[in-house]
Amino acid sequence: MDLALLVKLNQERAARRAAVLVTEIATGAQRLVLEKDVAHDPYAAFLTDALRMGKSGVIESEGHKVFLTVQAPVLRIIAIGAVHISQALVPMAQQLGHDVIIVDPREAFASPERFPDVPVHAEWPDLVLPKLGADRYTAYLMLTHDPKIDDPALQFALTSEAFYIGALGSRKTHGKRLERLQAMGFDEQTLKRIHAPIGLNIGAISPAEIALSILGEITAKLRLKPDGTKIGN
Repeated sequence: MDLALLVKLNQERAARRAAVLVTEIATGAQRLVLEKDVAHDPYAAFLTDALRMGKSGVIESEGHKVFLTVQAPVLRIIAIGAVHISQALVPMAQQLGHDVIIVDPREAFASPERFPDVPVHAEWPDLVLPKLGADRYTAYLMLTHDPKIDDPALQFALTSEAFYIGALGSRKTHGKRLERLQAMGFDEQTLKRIHAPIGLNIGAISPAEIALSILGEITAKLRLKPDGTKIGN
């Protein structure tokens, strides 16, 4: 690989930005396509699918075979609420290869003893979230049922590029949440980004089942096309 391409690829990796290295199989010629430039690339459809699946491989277009080497950041889940659902979710998310961060100002809940394998921030979301940053590979989960904690986190998440924002609570609870956020200046289109009630509707009851439904919804948002169909359909 050309040194300049390698340097750029490493820069994108360090910044948690996705990129695809396109290699022409016949000639060995290589070029790097940044995620922000995908829509304007001749192989746009293939690149979009490859990034959505996070999978490298050979594609063929108009008689040309190219190898797409996909570099996508590890999905990061920021859970607002050191609750039982979060405890169940952490090992499941880790098995899927995701990173998890716990944020909860209640020190009795947000402790390394309850979450020994992940970073835990016993701070208010409006203070810690700007320091953690947000990108297109970040998912936010609001799990406390406490507006004093969840609402500031939602305010930050809704102004970020996060690909998934979910909030726990009934439809009635979410309706009141939307009223509060509208009063803060968020418009209807922006508020549609919130998945609530959080998770797929699988009839989940226990913390583990709810965690499973949340991870299922995150996976669907990550992997399926915007119309809900699989890649290749």
